[in-house]
Amino acid sequence: MSRPRIVIVGAGFAGYRAARTLSRLTRHQADITLLNPTDYFLYLPLLPQVAAGILEPRRVTVALSDTLPHVRLVLGEADGIDLDGRTVHYTGPEGEGGTLSYDRLVLAAGSVNKLLPIPGVAEHAHGFRSLPEALYLRDHVTRQVELAAADDDPARCRARCTFVVVGAGYTGTEVAAQGQLFTEAQVRKRPLPAGMRPHWMLLDVADRVLPELDERLARTADEVLRRRGVDVRMGTSVKEATHDGVLLTDGEFVPTRSLVWCVGVRPDPLAASLELPLERGRLLVDPHLQVPGRAELFAAGDAAAVPDLEKPGSYTPMTAQHAWRQGKTVAHNVAASLGMGERRAYRHRDLGFVVDLGGVKAAANPLGVHLSGAVAGAVTRGYHLAAMPGNRVRVAADWVLDAVLPRQAVQLGLVRSWSVPLDTASPELVRLPGGPHGADAPDGDETAKAGSGASDPVQDPDAVKHPEPPGPVKGPDHRAQRDEKAQHRQKPTASTSRKGTHEHR
Repeated sequence: MSRPRIVIVGAGFAGYRAARTLSRLTRHQADITLLNPTDYFLYLPLLPQVAAGILEPRRVTVALSDTLPHVRLVLGEADGIDLDGRTVHYTGPEGEGGTLSYDRLVLAAGSVNKLLPIPGVAEHAHGFRSLPEALYLRDHVTRQVELAAADDDPARCRARCTFVVVGAGYTGTEVAAQGQLFTEAQVRKRPLPAGMRPHWMLLDVADRVLPELDERLARTADEVLRRRGVDVRMGTSVKEATHDGVLLTDGEFVPTRSLVWCVGVRPDPLAASLELPLERGRLLVDPHLQVPGRAELFAAGDAAAVPDLEKPGSYTPMTAQHAWRQGKTVAHNVAASLGMGERRAYRHRDLGFVVDLGGVKAAANPLGVHLSGAVAGAVTRGYHLAAMPGNRVRVAADWVLDAVLPRQAVQLGLVRSWSVPLDTASPELVRLPGGPHGADAPDGDETAKAGSGASDPVQDPDAVKHPEPPGPVKGPDHRAQRDEKAQHRQKPTASTSRKGTHEHR
């Protein structure tokens, strides 16, 4: 008798945990396949430290093949699911198509950048959901400071050294906090003309930073940011983005070359493509993470609307703390559906949160105890080390080195502006010239637009040598098609939450 086939789509917090737990529970009695665009699990909460030059990129990635030895890894993006035929169609990294058959399917596709109908944002902003986006931001910020230091034009210098972050949730707050320290360190080595300083702005339509957290944590974060010189503006957002700057909702125009979009996330469009009941783009499941009427279909993480048993009538938020724990629960329930163990309902209560504000500063409330300053910083880093499924020693070593050695502010040039567009269903992948998700980028085409609008098309080598590709390659783009379907099904909102592991265990 053949062994049951389990396919898991996505290796984020939910998918990775589900694969690891199922491998242990089934004990070689099932064939487990993990479909993911990359060969690593990304620990998202430490991504701001990658952008700030504290951690090397590989420190926040965990190799799937090394940590999931009994799970078959298939590289590719799911672009279609035949529920009646029980197959998943995917596109591989080199454009090749493939099909996976399953007896049980776990949809853990995660989320992508949230878009709002604001003119110019899709063309001139960059998100912060993936490793390529973090690497681009680190290069871009470094380049802007270096160009400003050599610029004789005060207005252009000021624009290059102005960095606008939209969204004061976890991501935006940490990006602004870490980015401000990063640029200040650069300026100390290479002063700007006329004593100019980097200017970081943090915008949000909410009335305070970290609106989803306890007010005391928000107040601590706000005080740290303002003390460092971050321009925190609540009740304000972007009305229009252009190449030369952003027009704010209060009527002020801010000249800038840098717009970082951190307003939150939306479910991966794959969930909507199934044409099953949804809750704001998320696949509706029961407390056992099973889709009603589909005994073979389970969902967890950001792509699933899971009933919150602690708050009847609501659904668990799209955070990594829930995704991580849902991954374990869904694994037990999938195994139970195959006759291995008992089903369990998903139930979890938050035990506290931690927010890293750079340096030794942080805000935390483990078990409801409010902490700030160095103590909160130690608790925050200790939590991240405990929560990471690998690379703990390497991360700790980078932290020690950062404490005693100056950071290296250099441009690696590995990720170009046009290769990490904000409007994409695959933020974890870099768009490559001639690849399955991009088109040829002819060298020397100075008339092509500069992609993000975050750099001067004349002086920025990204824009001159690698302009934005003119369009996608010919042929069907399944990810784009399902993205379009999802946009018809849901309207974007101005939430500032993000997927992050910020709960104290």
